[in-house]
Amino acid sequence: MPTLRETAATTRVQPCCPPLTRQELSSADAEVMAAMFKALSDPVRLRLFSKVASHPDGEACVCDIADVGVSQPTVSHHLKKLREAGLLLADRRGTWIYYRVVPSVLAAMSGMLSDSA
Repeated sequence: MPTLRETAATTRVQPCCPPLTRQELSSADAEVMAAMFKALSDPVRLRLFSKVASHPDGEACVCDIADVGVSQPTVSHHLKKLREAGLLLADRRGTWIYYRVVPSVLAAMSGMLSDSA
């Protein structure tokens, strides 16, 4: 039976943690993703994004998502920040604005955070 020292000398040690992604982000991709995550770092914006993303119709009117505990002008400000970060698209219909998630956003963010990216 080999000794512990002999076993240790011949055993290849696997790294404790596999890489999280297949490749590192380019500088441009890192800038885009950082802006998205920065926009989502605010709890109100995260809730608004979640409300739009989970809305049954795939889009949501401001009147359907504004109940996040802040004033309507503050909701508009946060939605503007989400649009500027490239997370939401807006479509004005009469006096209402309807929001939807940019189709590629969830896949891109999920891919970056998963081990299959």
